[in-house]
Amino acid sequence: MTKKALNQRQEKIVEIARSEGFVGIEKLAALFEITPQTIRRDIMLLCEQGILRRYHGGASLISNTRNVDYTERREVMKEEKARIGRMVAAHIPDGASLFLNIGTTTEAVADALLDHKNLNVVTNNINVAAKLSQRESFDVSIAPGHVRPRDLAVIGEATIDFIKQFKVDFGVIGISGIDEDGTLLDFDYREVRVAQTIIENSRTTFLATDHTKFGRRAMVKLGNITDLDGLFLDRMPPAPFDELIHSSSVTAHLVDEDDIF
Repeated sequence: MTKKALNQRQEKIVEIARSEGFVGIEKLAALFEITPQTIRRDIMLLCEQGILRRYHGGASLISNTRNVDYTERREVMKEEKARIGRMVAAHIPDGASLFLNIGTTTEAVADALLDHKNLNVVTNNINVAAKLSQRESFDVSIAPGHVRPRDLAVIGEATIDFIKQFKVDFGVIGISGIDEDGTLLDFDYREVRVAQTIIENSRTTFLATDHTKFGRRAMVKLGNITDLDGLFLDRMPPAPFDELIHSSSVTAHLVDEDDIF
């Protein structure tokens, strides 16, 4: 199929999908002051060209099966991640034990935890270990294993074996994508196996993520949203993901709202 050149409105739709993760038909119709039917035709074209993936009420950007460069990910949704990090930290008391895994959002959680006292932290994230080791009252353990150069993540069988030695109060993980059936997705099966081990050995599991991860594709299944105790978001994602959260047993904490679902 020969791809058609996009018009200015369609290019803007793709730009919005890239920045927000999801575009809603009604919201776009109001933004461009055109009918929902016209927006549906735009979205249909973008889906036919393999740019967007259609969902009930809108569409999301189709990402490839490789993750974005780590330095770029650090800058994406940076303020939102910082606010999510502070919200997660507010749910972890002084003196708690916790796992912190790989990711830029978990690094934001680590930044927010620096005001705490007497934490016992186990991590496979060298960046997190470096941040938290600044506090003398913290006991920080870093897992052994293979160091991934691009983001200083520690992964592999030795990492898994090390984490299995602990049972902690809180496991805080990040994610690369969440499918519409609630499947948690990531790009590296070795990273996923570590995260699964963290969930298995945590009394309470928190997922810290921004709304753009909903509908984002990745190849490796980590688990399901129902495996979580708490979901920490900058804001509620649009349909069908809002319905998914409401119908699940997970407690959703939103930065921009006081409500807890």
